[in-house]
Amino acid sequence: MLREIVLDTETTGTDAKGGDRLIEIGCVELINHIRTGKTFHCFVNPQRAVSEGAFAVHGLSDAFLSDKPVFANIVDAFLEFCGDARLVIHNAAFDVGFLNMEYARLKPSAPQPILLEDVVDTLALARRRHPGAANNLDALCNRYGIDNTKRTKHGALLDAEILAEVYVELLGGKQTSLGLATMVSDTAESSDVMLDIPDEGSSVSIRPMRNRLTEIERERHMTFIATLGGNAIWRNYLGEESTD
Repeated sequence: MLREIVLDTETTGTDAKGGDRLIEIGCVELINHIRTGKTFHCFVNPQRAVSEGAFAVHGLSDAFLSDKPVFANIVDAFLEFCGDARLVIHNAAFDVGFLNMEYARLKPSAPQPILLEDVVDTLALARRRHPGAANNLDALCNRYGIDNTKRTKHGALLDAEILAEVYVELLGGKQTSLGLATMVSDTAESSDVMLDIPDEGSSVSIRPMRNRLTEIERERHMTFIATLGGNAIWRNYLGEESTD
């Protein structure tokens, strides 16, 4: 089971090292790239003023944030929600920089800093898939036909929910409810296959998704498949033949 947390933040400004602070965190849980409905959301009192530029983006005022909990009072709930899940963030360096700066302020009991190499950066994914094109969240919503009409201002939870949809599209598209067919990129490096669907009485040509398993995930999967016997059909999807 692959558990991921799609995360977004809002801040007092753009300079974490210069003293800007987090003011909002929004998280959406995915299991195997499917939303579970579980979310985490909180506003944070930054104990400093919000810059005019940041206020124009998200609309969160000093007065609104004045009675919200400070980061030290919400960090445990945030960490518990995230657990050991992989984080998915758009322009990860920005959000991770702010989170790590907030963590550092909690010394001597500061959480371990987040490593960028452990985070899925959807901006990097988008730039590889659409080089030279605009790849901000609004542009990606327009490209993939995702409704972002409620996004009149930036908001951490709303942006995380939208990013969860964008992330699935960047991986290749939405799966059918039965998981029989998947929309994939035109550049997918795989050959066409034919699937017979009895209900339709016809064959449909689709292209399977590329294998995105890490070596560790593949080994765990093969260990599980080994318990199903030599004729387990799932061996075929990893390029192995049955042994019986």
